[in-house]
Amino acid sequence: MMRFLGEKSPLLFPLLALALICAVAFSLMLWASFGDSAIMDELAHIPAGYGYVHNLDYRLNPEHPPLVKALAALPLLFLNPNFPTNDSAWTKDINGQWTMGAKFLYESGNDANLIVRAARMGPILLTLLLIILIYFWSRELLGNRWALLPALLAAFSPTILAHGHYVTTDIGAALGILSGTYFFLKFLFAPSKRNLFFAGIAFGMAQLMKFSVVLLIPYFFILIAFFFASTVARDWKETDSSARLKRFSVRAWRYFRSVIAVFLIGYFLVVYPLYFLFTLNYPIQKQVSDTEFTLASFADGPPAAGKFCKPLRCVADFDIWMSKNPVTRPFAEYLLGVLMVTQRASGGNTNYFLGEVSSTGTRLYFPVTYLLKEPLPALFIVFIALLLGIWAIVKRVKSYKLKVISYFFIDYLGLNFAEFSMIVFILFYWAYSMKSPLNIGFRHLMPTIPLIYILAASSWKRWLAGTISLRGSAPADDRSNLPKLPGLLRLRLAMTLSALPKLLARYAIFAVLLIWLPLEAFFSAPYFLSYFNELGGGTRGGYRVATDSNYDWGQDLLRLQTFVDSHPEIDKIAVDYFGGGSPKYYLGEKEIDWRSSLGNPSQTQINADENADKRGYNISENLGNNQRKSAIEWLAVSINTLESATQPLALGQNRNPDDEYRWLTSFRQPAVGMGNVPEPDFKAGTSIFIYKL
Repeated sequence: MMRFLGEKSPLLFPLLALALICAVAFSLMLWASFGDSAIMDELAHIPAGYGYVHNLDYRLNPEHPPLVKALAALPLLFLNPNFPTNDSAWTKDINGQWTMGAKFLYESGNDANLIVRAARMGPILLTLLLIILIYFWSRELLGNRWALLPALLAAFSPTILAHGHYVTTDIGAALGILSGTYFFLKFLFAPSKRNLFFAGIAFGMAQLMKFSVVLLIPYFFILIAFFFASTVARDWKETDSSARLKRFSVRAWRYFRSVIAVFLIGYFLVVYPLYFLFTLNYPIQKQVSDTEFTLASFADGPPAAGKFCKPLRCVADFDIWMSKNPVTRPFAEYLLGVLMVTQRASGGNTNYFLGEVSSTGTRLYFPVTYLLKEPLPALFIVFIALLLGIWAIVKRVKSYKLKVISYFFIDYLGLNFAEFSMIVFILFYWAYSMKSPLNIGFRHLMPTIPLIYILAASSWKRWLAGTISLRGSAPADDRSNLPKLPGLLRLRLAMTLSALPKLLARYAIFAVLLIWLPLEAFFSAPYFLSYFNELGGGTRGGYRVATDSNYDWGQDLLRLQTFVDSHPEIDKIAVDYFGGGSPKYYLGEKEIDWRSSLGNPSQTQINADENADKRGYNISENLGNNQRKSAIEWLAVSINTLESATQPLALGQNRNPDDEYRWLTSFRQPAVGMGNVPEPDFKAGTSIFIYKL
């Protein structure tokens, strides 16, 4: 053992540091997980995943691949919860995911908290795997110690800590992109059947994480084109002119064939088997009817008789055809999900952002949310690295003058292809995301965040190493005062002393940022989802910038329960909640489902009688003074709902005046400023605003 420690000592410290980083990240995610109620998407994902692994049936939530949901559901098999497969949401509905989720978690005698917390262990483990993969890939590029920087940035990113403990697909997408790219590049650098196989498996696993990962297909073609061009530029002069066409044509075919092989391995050895397993008990008749219904209006629906279908509609019709065949129906279910996501992404989503409510989206959305939701120390690290990178490029271009293209294809790509591949994906994915009208969360940029961190660490390593590279010379006065040393050693010492102030300044900046980074995570805990940096209003004020999964996804219902329990004077409370929890499950008879159109709860009497409405209550308006003691004096509203109801509408948007909470804003005027809503008397967590009426 002593010999082992001695031989491995250079690696021992970084691995211990990585273990500590992972342990802290795990603790923070676990803390947040136990305090957060089910968020909106978990209401669909958790029952869907359980249906896959317990019933081998894929009828729920086909618009997302199965892997994250299935991993999340594995612990539930040991809990043996009641799964209401006799309910019409399962037997009759088309993708009855929301109703099934509510029935499964809150209306079947199950312990909802236990199910949600157990399911979240799968995503938490995937997040730890992401941090570990970031470290080990960075170690190959940067060395043992510098690889800790991108791992640290990821582990203490509030966005990664937030979505890393939810049963959603964003962390899975980041892990899939990172692992898929890593193994594909490994194959390019060292072609072999073994590396080709692993590249295909990693690609297939990535496709099972999130459907946006299908972008790896064009991305891999882009990479192989540049890799091929780099090898041609490298070998051009060495190859006889008469042999160039044959040599490079053969090489191009070999590269193209390899990329296709990666795709085939991924789809036939990974995607198909898992979809085959999870559709095993999905009745083929129901799969066909579900697919036909879901795609009925896709790409303007089926063509008129005698006319050709549009290209996308032809794909939809092909998918319906595949769903009817027992052999191809696993692929049909996969393709259905891809088409559903395509349709959703092009349709947008009504959302609040920067003072207005819109469904059309804006290209400013992702740049602004990136600047305001990333911690400031991480932004400083990234932007200093960006400036350093731009400066390095400028110097290189000046030094090579007219040989820039030659430098790029031979020198740069030959030595920095991994770095180049990361830059390409970041630009490619950001362009795709900014073009989409689906502006519902900074989380959609998650696949690019680890790559940004790795690139930033690379620039910082070069910058800090440059201060001790001993370039330049010491002033004459300094040299005259040096002790009599051998000439070379004396010169090196002089140059080191001259560089020392810059060295100390750069390391001081670096140290401050490294200390600041984890403090941001600790101070925002456990409210990671609502995190905004100081420029964005902080964790308590970020709702003025953007909501939905940036701030309020329904995570604070347990904290509302704690608030109500700690205030015994609350007999009834009206709740307008956005999320995946059940107010009735947590608050019992004290809770009254509410919405703006029902008016002011304090002017409404609640009686439980035979004339009750669907919520179990009779609502009588315009109470007299002698009836006010029976009215509801407390109101709790999710800030996502409140912002969408009260903020100005973008051009062309419409909203029912009854849904605008005018009765609330009429006697509680919002403060002046973007995104301000009536000041609450209390808050449950960060996202549920509580009013004493």
